[in-house]
Amino acid sequence: MAEKTLKERIIDTALRLFEQYGYHGVTVDRIVTESDASKGGFYHNFKSKDELLYHIHDVFITYVLNKAQDAYKNYHTPTERLCAIVQSFVKVFHLYKPHITVFYQESTYLRPEYSQKINEKRDEFKRVIFQVIREGIEAGEFRPELSVEITGMSIIGMVNWTYKWYKPNGPMTIEQIATHFIDFILHSVLTEEAKQKVENISFFLASKQMI
Repeated sequence: MAEKTLKERIIDTALRLFEQYGYHGVTVDRIVTESDASKGGFYHNFKSKDELLYHIHDVFITYVLNKAQDAYKNYHTPTERLCAIVQSFVKVFHLYKPHITVFYQESTYLRPEYSQKINEKRDEFKRVIFQVIREGIEAGEFRPELSVEITGMSIIGMVNWTYKWYKPNGPMTIEQIATHFIDFILHSVLTEEAKQKVENISFFLASKQMI
């Protein structure tokens, strides 16, 4: 395994300290000491502790947004797109669990200019999901009586809550958890006709248990 870079060591140390003591309970000096860095090394990578906190928030939000945009470009039907978006969205709680914990604990301390950048990416992520749901309704794949906004926010809210209960050493892998979410969501949004399509059946839990 490659040795971690100075920037990675600083981030890892900050995540651990912020999670344990809170943002205002940790100084740059302590981060520098416990990451075996120097003040110069810290300020070479981050202009301030504020920017470090922003980076911790930005890294996982950027990941989720990029994956959603990739899913929209790389898949052809609304159902495929929605499944790919949900899968990568769930996976972020495994890949960036410490980042997300710190986000929910410390996001109120982000300076306004940083909060604006984060919120713009979160809004863009919502727009992608809303667009997929809208196109699914227009294509006859998703139930026409559904509200685009309520459906989209319900999916986001349900998956977001994963950070409260997900444990990496739990009985299910993050991939299995994602499969459950996809099954819940598709049973809720697909029309009865769309549920019977061969290309959609493979997304359901029942089909995977038969393999």
